[in-house]
Amino acid sequence: MKPLRFVCMAGVAFIALVFFPSHSFTGQAEEATETARLLAILLDAGRVTIAKNQDLINDPARGDKGFTPEVFEKQLDEEFRRRTGFSLGQLEKENIPEMAKPLLVRLLEESKKTIASYQPVINLMGVRYKGLIPATFGTETASRFHNWSGVYLKQTAPQSFVRNPKNAPDSYEAEAFTRLASKSSGLNSDHVQSEVVDQGQSVRVMLPLFYGKPCLTCHGEPKGQRDISGYPREGAKEGELGGAISVRISLK
Repeated sequence: MKPLRFVCMAGVAFIALVFFPSHSFTGQAEEATETARLLAILLDAGRVTIAKNQDLINDPARGDKGFTPEVFEKQLDEEFRRRTGFSLGQLEKENIPEMAKPLLVRLLEESKKTIASYQPVINLMGVRYKGLIPATFGTETASRFHNWSGVYLKQTAPQSFVRNPKNAPDSYEAEAFTRLASKSSGLNSDHVQSEVVDQGQSVRVMLPLFYGKPCLTCHGEPKGQRDISGYPREGAKEGELGGAISVRISLK
């Protein structure tokens, strides 16, 4: 894992490509940054889990899909553990910031609530598009989590890729996308960009998301053609920066 690196950028502490070593965290900003990184990865792991089950979810010929909140949780835990090395079922024993533990537990619960809320339509026969896709999962889960915790958590995208106005980037995110796009070819999965902002009062973290092959079914070519959800395809290319999970945590 890469060590923490601070670079002065326009008078703001900038933390680039952050992966913390496996020792205790020495400051509130470090704890908040790692907490934000883990929250972002967990939300995206849920999105990935939905994507892996998309054909099953949308199968109009099958009734009970067996894609219950419990099945989802097991697959989500496997994805999160693969990407972080931490188990959602043993968070109390993991070497992560204490502030992260209750937040991750709550985000897991809100993720399962999203799956539970879609059970009637998931298991409906004769309907191909069920409305449960990575984007809707991310938007609904993040919104409920924010309402409970006060932690800003949002999936967003460059303005040209935004479909849901709720996910439009704010000014900070729009600027961050410009920076991410300029170096995206050198980024690996789950590297984040983070800054201490608001005169040292908050930490903001951006986990970049890149289009994979499954994403292109809805977001690829031919540009402008309607996808299964009714939106026009963006003409995206595999590996292109498509969005980010954005987190802001107060240091007060």
